[in-house]
Amino acid sequence: MRLMLTMLLILPWCARIQAENLTFLHLPPGFRIEVAVSGVEDARSLALGEDGTLFIATRRLGRVYAVTDRDGDGRFDPPRILLAGLRMPNGLAFRDGGLYVAENHRIVRYDRIEQHLDRPPEPVLLARLPTESHHGWRYLAFGPDGRLYVAIGAPCNICNEAGFGTLIRMRPDGSEREVMAAGVRNSVGFDWQPESGVLWFSDNGRDWLGDDLPPDELNRATQPGMHFGYPFCHTGDIPDPEYGRDQSCARFTPPALKLGAHVAPLGVRFYTGNQFPSEYHGQLFIAEHGSWNRSEPVGYRIGLARIENGRVLSYGPFVEGWLASDGVRGRPVDLLVMPDGALLVSDDFAGVVYRISYNPSP
Repeated sequence: MRLMLTMLLILPWCARIQAENLTFLHLPPGFRIEVAVSGVEDARSLALGEDGTLFIATRRLGRVYAVTDRDGDGRFDPPRILLAGLRMPNGLAFRDGGLYVAENHRIVRYDRIEQHLDRPPEPVLLARLPTESHHGWRYLAFGPDGRLYVAIGAPCNICNEAGFGTLIRMRPDGSEREVMAAGVRNSVGFDWQPESGVLWFSDNGRDWLGDDLPPDELNRATQPGMHFGYPFCHTGDIPDPEYGRDQSCARFTPPALKLGAHVAPLGVRFYTGNQFPSEYHGQLFIAEHGSWNRSEPVGYRIGLARIENGRVLSYGPFVEGWLASDGVRGRPVDLLVMPDGALLVSDDFAGVVYRISYNPSP
């Protein structure tokens, strides 16, 4: 019943958002949001090439898009399908001219991709991954240590399966794989704090414990091998009714921030640009994709976590309006800080990428 209620709210807004139709979105004074790229169905993870190519991954369609600015006018040209026929290519990263793509079952690299957008080269296989499809869409990023990080979600709602529910890291060639964090049900976004180099990541909590349990999480991993509780304990203080009966929550690392239950936090991004006011520098944006199994939908927004000395001091909305009384108008997924300091946001429901900029009124 809850799923049906949510879907009824979503269905009336299946029409794609147009650039002139964003007045329903609310941002702090001085900020502006516009559609930077349209016509990218199922737009998910974002990565930026060295020559300015924007790469956009999908989950359902098996595609990776490439978007360029050929005439240098500062506006993206229409997107092109770069890769097709892939298996849930949700994860993207870019390094030394190569595009790294995390499919469900593997990580591959496309060398010198920006010089071959019209005819991509054959991929180089770097690592094989589990093939289970449940939570099998990967998130991928390079850390400040030069290692490649990828999330391996649990193949279920709640279960205890070896080799799953982790964040792993490896060398760029796929060697020396190790577990960075365990007890992670389903992370689809992570980033490193600029000053400390500490890893922060989102985690989607389990389903079917009601509308308000358990909260989704923002976590902080200061060293390899930390365990964040799944499937035994949720948010540091909620034993799982099935797997937590003989476990103490004190054994596990609690979250840095408890988010709303079912808000579905995906992309997280520290702001490293210079365009936004100084109070945003080094602070963390979180894309709340939105609930699918709650009687009253929640999420569908971008939040801002203010952090100091490794602690979250406050959390509140930065962009709201995708969730309205007459339906859902968008679902933010990933975030990317551009060289000019603007913030890009992908939306897999509306099939667009937004650009958020700051320009105070004179």
